[in-house]
Amino acid sequence: MLPPVSLSLLLEREQLESRKNESSVKSSMDHFLSLRSRNSLLAFLTLILFLLLIYNGAAIFCINLPSFSKISSENVSGFATKWSLSSSKMSSTVMLSVEKENPSPLLENPLSNFIKRSRRRKPLFQSKPQMKQFSTRVKDFFNNTSFKSPCKPRFFMTWISSLDSFGERELLSIGSVFKSHPTGCLIIVSNSMDSTAGLQILRPFLDMGFRVTAISPDFDYLFKNTEAETWFSNLKNGNIDPGEVSLGQNLSNLLRLSLLYKFGGIYIDSDLIVIKSFNKLRNCIGAQTTDPETGNWSRLNNAALVFDKMHPLLFKFIQEFALTFNGNKWGHNGPYLVSRVVSRVSGRPGFNFSILNPIAFYPVYWSRVDSLFHGPQNETHRKWLDSKFDQIQGQSYAVHLWNRQSKEIKIEEGSIIRRIAQEHCIFSINASEPVSIQSL
Repeated sequence: MLPPVSLSLLLEREQLESRKNESSVKSSMDHFLSLRSRNSLLAFLTLILFLLLIYNGAAIFCINLPSFSKISSENVSGFATKWSLSSSKMSSTVMLSVEKENPSPLLENPLSNFIKRSRRRKPLFQSKPQMKQFSTRVKDFFNNTSFKSPCKPRFFMTWISSLDSFGERELLSIGSVFKSHPTGCLIIVSNSMDSTAGLQILRPFLDMGFRVTAISPDFDYLFKNTEAETWFSNLKNGNIDPGEVSLGQNLSNLLRLSLLYKFGGIYIDSDLIVIKSFNKLRNCIGAQTTDPETGNWSRLNNAALVFDKMHPLLFKFIQEFALTFNGNKWGHNGPYLVSRVVSRVSGRPGFNFSILNPIAFYPVYWSRVDSLFHGPQNETHRKWLDSKFDQIQGQSYAVHLWNRQSKEIKIEEGSIIRRIAQEHCIFSINASEPVSIQSL
């Protein structure tokens, strides 16, 4: 027989069991709520992702392709570039520039972004009747019998921007050409400069008897019978994406090669100041950098080119441009292009050309170009400026100003560039004013 259990003991046992049950229920409820919270968060994230996928799908399937051929153009002076998904053909003289794009939104599909880029391209020049007279105008200018002496040497520049951006540095560059080559001739291949307003810009040089003119390019003529002909046709028909880099800039890279291939002569960028005569140079290109250990060139540049008509290296340059064009990599179709080709053909028979040391055209690397624009800060700095100026005077044919990096830098009193401009240009500069010039 079991011993009797007191009432108080029974109550204590019941209370203990009750607490255990409450604790178990609470634990179960906490676990349930935790799972529910997690599931709710997962469901919410799934809903957001689903909505984004719906948005992305709508961007793909709600495109009205036939409307592409109706993209309108607005008239602006300067070079132009056109890129369209329309199947209709476009005149070779109406090109389009590429504007810098805004970052793509989240999950935006490539096709819609591709179309937006094509719609934002703005034409920079209209077709002109004189463009088809390009070849005749170039030959007539170089062979003008009214000139007192033959055009020697023959220079080319290209200008792909509007007249508004043609300023003091470009005028200094032109003036330096004639200071070192008074019997030379200069053709600026540009639509914007081939105008009444452009003629007014060149008037001071013409009034001084220098032979300079601007001629609008005929791309069909210049690219004919080269690999560039097919490339340009594909570009016009919308079969090539011009990319994010300015198409005008890339066309300038191709244009300089085609000009020299068709006519021969000297090409220089408009931000190059000529120091001495190029008359002794023939079939050469300048190195931008060299390997400090071997002394061999590591990169070339195309800001200055001196080549005979139809030189095989120029043909290879043009071929490389057409076959490997990439509009999304800065320099790929310019300095990197000439470096790639030269590295492949060096030593082969039939390619006779020279590579000049960096001091010839690029005495200062682009990242240190500001050192040319600053005046002396102290005596030590003055000595360095004097030494660098003497080196450029003695060993350089020209100085590249790297306008992409230096266009906002003012030319200070006592700087190397100021001294070069005073000694090697037709015009002098007014202190640090950005555009004004005065005749020496």
